[in-house]
Amino acid sequence: MTFEQRYYHYRSLINDYLGDFVRETKPRSLYQPIRYVLRGGGKRIRPVLLLLSCEAAGGKRNNALHAGAGIEILHNFTLVHDDIMDNADARRGRPTVHKKWDTNVAILVGDELLALAFRALLRTPSRRMHEITKVFTEGVVEVCEGQAYDKEFERQDTVSVNDYLLMIRKKTGTLVAVATELGALVADADAKTARALRSYGEHVGRAFQVQDDLLDIVADEKTFGKTIGGDLQEGKKTFLYLEALRRARGKNRQQLLAVARNGGVSRRRVEEFRRIYHETGAIDAARRQIARDIEQAKHELHRLSASDARAMLAWFTDMLMHRTY
Repeated sequence: MTFEQRYYHYRSLINDYLGDFVRETKPRSLYQPIRYVLRGGGKRIRPVLLLLSCEAAGGKRNNALHAGAGIEILHNFTLVHDDIMDNADARRGRPTVHKKWDTNVAILVGDELLALAFRALLRTPSRRMHEITKVFTEGVVEVCEGQAYDKEFERQDTVSVNDYLLMIRKKTGTLVAVATELGALVADADAKTARALRSYGEHVGRAFQVQDDLLDIVADEKTFGKTIGGDLQEGKKTFLYLEALRRARGKNRQQLLAVARNGGVSRRRVEEFRRIYHETGAIDAARRQIARDIEQAKHELHRLSASDARAMLAWFTDMLMHRTY
């Protein structure tokens, strides 16, 4: 198989696992929305990275399937609760759980998904289950901290680029780093290999989020699948916004400050702010940040022994960073 075919194969393994994982049917008000969430699709980035990391560390893919499903279920737990906090209407082109059912159902579904994530993880055949569970649990803690920072930043007048990078390291990057480290642990890899894969995941996770920020302003709307400039319209303090604000002077700076003060901008003004992002160099700065993280991620991969799985991790990283949606 080509690397692309292999990616789709690994993604289908995770989808099949999630499709069969929940056997319970009652209470219907709980398990119907849980199946709705788990069968909602997605790129399955974190579990695929976990499977590949396990193979790159010398382990067997099938031994990592439980942990891979666990990390994906955990990711979906965060999405269900984030959607409640953000009052989001849609996720992956479908109504969010709290919109399709109600907020109480969504809270309970999120709680159960967290428990199901541990249920899947604990099926992993490994003598290092204590380490695996500890890394997974600390990942939950960090993601919650990242979400708290994100909500705090919405109310803060002053947020630095470094503050933002800390927030996305916890909220977005942590689960990617946990996935790659878990792959190493399932493979019973040595500490050096586990550290290299953890660091690889941290850099990929940060690059992925900054790339999302960038796509929100420069992508083609038809390909992107959602409204361009959505972050601006919602008044989100993204890497691009904060970097532009740090660099801007005069009228540009006043316009940027008004975004946060007014809680966003109208859709017709998105092009105006795209121009500001270009003029201040924020878009180029984002691209440089992504390039630095990708370069460092690949540097970490070269600490591992050469293998087909290591080569696919490098390919997968490039694929993620060259995506258009």
